[in-house]
Amino acid sequence: MSDRVKRDISMLEAALKLEEKGRAYYKKAINEVRNKLGKEMLRTLLSEELVHMDRIRKISSSLMSTNAWSDEWRSINGEKNAINAVFKKMVKEHRQSIKANTSDIDALELGIDLELESIRFYEEHLQQATDKLEKAFLSQIIDEEKLHHSSLEDMKLYLKDPQTWFTEHEHHTLDGA
Repeated sequence: MSDRVKRDISMLEAALKLEEKGRAYYKKAINEVRNKLGKEMLRTLLSEELVHMDRIRKISSSLMSTNAWSDEWRSINGEKNAINAVFKKMVKEHRQSIKANTSDIDALELGIDLELESIRFYEEHLQQATDKLEKAFLSQIIDEEKLHHSSLEDMKLYLKDPQTWFTEHEHHTLDGA
C-alpha cells in the first residue's frame, strides 16, 4: 500500500470518527430539545450524518481493496431537500406557536460548532488532496456540511427571533421606505 493510500485511509478514519461524533450528538440532542421542529431538524441532520458515514466506509473499502479512489460513494444519497422541507413546514404550520427554551438554543449552538469543526477538517484535507475523485468527495461533503451549518444557524434564529426569521424568509419589503 502506497503512502498516499495510507494517508487517505487515515484521513477517512478520522472523518468517520468526526461523523460518528456528530451522529452521537444529534441522537442525544433529539431527546433533549423540546421544540418539535428543532427535533425534526436534528433528525434530518442525524440521517445526513449516517449518509456521510456510509460514503466514507464505501470509499475506505475501495481504497483497501484496490488502492484507488472510486466514485461508488456517489450512489449513496441522503434525502434531497429534507432540510428545506423542515423550514417550509415551519412557515406553513408554526408561525404563531414558536416556543424555545435555552437548552434548545444551546443544543443548536453545539451542533453549529460540530458542523464548523467538520467543515474545517474537510477543507484542510481538500488542500492536500491529489486524486480528482478524492477532491470531488471532499468538495461535496464540504458543501453538505456548510448546508448543515447554515440550517442550524437558521433554526437558531427561528427559535430566538421568529419575527426576524419570517421577515428574512418571506422576503417582505417595507412599502414607502
